[in-house]
Amino acid sequence: MIDIDQPLPLLDGLSPSRFMSRHWHKVPLLVRQAWPGLLSPVSRSELFALAARQGVESRLVVRRGRQWSLRQGPLPRRILPPLSQPNWTLLVQGLDLHADAAHDLLSRFRFVPEARLDDLMLSYASDGGGVGPHIDSYDVFLLQVSGRRRWRYGRCAKPVLRNDVPLKMLSRFEPTESQTLGPGDMLYLPPGWAHEGIALGADCMTASIGFRAPTESELARVLLERLADAAADETSPRYRDAGQRATVHPGAVPGALREFAQHSLAHAIGAPGAVDRALGEWLTEPKPQVWFDGSPGASLSVDTGIVLDRRTRMAYDERQVFINGDSFRASGADATRVRRLADARSLSAPDLRGLSAGARALIAEWLQAGWLHVQEGGFSPCTTRDKRPNAAP
Repeated sequence: MIDIDQPLPLLDGLSPSRFMSRHWHKVPLLVRQAWPGLLSPVSRSELFALAARQGVESRLVVRRGRQWSLRQGPLPRRILPPLSQPNWTLLVQGLDLHADAAHDLLSRFRFVPEARLDDLMLSYASDGGGVGPHIDSYDVFLLQVSGRRRWRYGRCAKPVLRNDVPLKMLSRFEPTESQTLGPGDMLYLPPGWAHEGIALGADCMTASIGFRAPTESELARVLLERLADAAADETSPRYRDAGQRATVHPGAVPGALREFAQHSLAHAIGAPGAVDRALGEWLTEPKPQVWFDGSPGASLSVDTGIVLDRRTRMAYDERQVFINGDSFRASGADATRVRRLADARSLSAPDLRGLSAGARALIAEWLQAGWLHVQEGGFSPCTTRDKRPNAAP
């Protein structure tokens, strides 16, 4: 667990509490040697191998003068340009889903609610590589892993995009700051800050920690879809209009039908806990390319702890616990311990023994589904299988 009042080199000596109040959503922060001795969570060859796999989100961006090309993965090695060719970038999204060390790196930013954390993207660029000037609608931490990259950035009140390139690239970019980052350096940018990163030399690798920031319309759409699914019931009242009279205006929507529609929607939204449940399930829904290796024969032991799989998403509110798109009611001591699992992503053997039989049975189902694992030797799989451990910031 992160001590939110403890100063961190990762945040330039600020505590997470001070960083969130001073910089989050407000002003950028440049941190020299935010992570001394940082090693890449994957090697270059491992990154290239991941980009070639089905189920891994990858992109190749190549610049030739003012011309840009974009190719979506899978990207076999033969498709990638030679390492000596300048001005190309490989981006692998969601690296935390595929590498324990990347998941561990992302977890260092859990002083922000996990419901807001999206993923870790790792980019590899040859000399001059980049994706052009652009603007993000969410916060981002840009952590230099290897090589050097020059970042130019500045506020952008009215972004206008180029219509001649396959990327969301700004047609007008007026940076006010320019900084070159080396290994271990980090730049935080709030939403709405235009920026462009260009690799200075070969073997430039940059990790981007991005955040979820749904629009109001997006959130309304996904919640209404889930509420509609939850409200599906063949026994629910059907519209009736026994008092309907013959009409000379057949194109007019009957007022009674409009009232029935309003009542139906209000009933779906107003059901106790319905919106909270839909939100929690959506926030923990795994990404489309995620699947779990189940272990139907696995058994839960109260003599060892458990740890969540790196791909598992888990959250909770006052009444419910959410895991991988499912929701469960929780109360009392069981709720306390299961929330501890969500916060720490692990649970000790004593806590397991303190759960009720019903709660342990539920966790046993999660174990068999591959959503969590037995904790070996007191360490999580992220630590025990990581062959390139990084020094803690």
